[in-house]
Amino acid sequence: QAMSHLLVTLRMVVIATLIAIVVAIFLGVLAAVRQNKLTDKTITVTNFVLLATPVFVLGLALKEFVAIPINQHLNTTIFYTNGEQSPTLTGSFFSRLPDYAEHSALPIITLILVSYSSWAIYQRSSMVETLDADHERLARAKGLSSRRVLVRHVLRNALIPVTTVIALDFAAVLGGAILTEFVFGWQGLGTWYIQGVNTLDTNVMLAY
Repeated sequence: QAMSHLLVTLRMVVIATLIAIVVAIFLGVLAAVRQNKLTDKTITVTNFVLLATPVFVLGLALKEFVAIPINQHLNTTIFYTNGEQSPTLTGSFFSRLPDYAEHSALPIITLILVSYSSWAIYQRSSMVETLDADHERLARAKGLSSRRVLVRHVLRNALIPVTTVIALDFAAVLGGAILTEFVFGWQGLGTWYIQGVNTLDTNVMLAY
C-alpha cells in the first residue's frame, strides 16, 4: 500500500522538481544579467510573491481562476481538479498517459510555482556575485566572448550553491506535496500520512 502511494507522489514531485530547476536557473540567470532593469525587478517581485503564497492558497486559486474558467470556455475538461487519475481508467501504461497528464497538470504547476521561486532568488544572487568576481573580469579582459564567459565560467560557479539548496529543499517539496495532494484529491504519501494521523497509526507516521 505504501509503495502505491509513493509512486503517486513521486510522479508529481519528481516532474515538478525537474521543471522547477530549469525554470529557476533560467529566470535566475536572466534576472542577474538584466540586473536592476525592469526584467530583473519583475522577476524578483514575482518570485517573492510566490514565495510568500501558501501552497493551498495557490492551488485553490489555480483551480478557481484558471482551470474551471478554461474548462467552461472550451466546453471540455482540459484541467482535472480532483484525483490523480480517472476512476474507471484501464489499459496499458502508455494508453493511460494522457489521463495521467491531464490530472497531473494543475498539481505539478502548483509545486513548480512554489518551488522554483526560492531557487531562482538563490540563482540570481549567486550569479550577481560571480559576475563581479575578479577571475570573471580577467576572462573578459582576455577577449573571451560574453556568452562564453557567462556559460563556461559564471554559470558553472554560480550553480554550486544553488545545487546544494535544491538538494536540501527536496524534503520541503515532499512536505508541500501533502497540501497539494489534499487540495487536488490525490491518494499519495500525503493522504497516507493524514490517514495515519487520523487512525493513530504510529508506524505510518514514523515511516513518513
